[in-house]
Amino acid sequence: MSEFFTELSPWHWLILGMLLLGLEVLGAAGFLLGVAFAALLQAVILFVAPDMAWHLQLLIFAVASVVFTLLYWRVFRRFNDRSDQPLLNDRAAQLIGRQVVLAGPIENGLGKIQIGDTLWRAQADANIPAGSKIEIIDSQGMVLIVRQID
Repeated sequence: MSEFFTELSPWHWLILGMLLLGLEVLGAAGFLLGVAFAALLQAVILFVAPDMAWHLQLLIFAVASVVFTLLYWRVFRRFNDRSDQPLLNDRAAQLIGRQVVLAGPIENGLGKIQIGDTLWRAQADANIPAGSKIEIIDSQGMVLIVRQID
């Protein structure tokens, strides 16, 4: 096994980097990018300094993997999380601002409202009688916070 480490060449690192990038393309969600770039960097370093000892190669690879992974999670992850539709998968938040007529009463601050074909739990600061017009002002999980419109 130690013979493998003493015979590490730039091609080994290049193949490892490309293999990791290939696995990343299959859906690793960024987890392999730092390690893949570290392997590619090690290949470049080894092309420049071909007589580098194997333990130094592994040390540089390990440090670069951590640095590139932290860099990805700190800088580029925010870029990937941006969306032109941030409420796409938050159905309750999509309803904020909507006005509906209350079919059943809200008593003791809790009740249910029907919007479309969905029955939602509702919460209000005061009792609201059935037939009142309400506005959805917030959501907490799947509970809609409502207020009566005068």
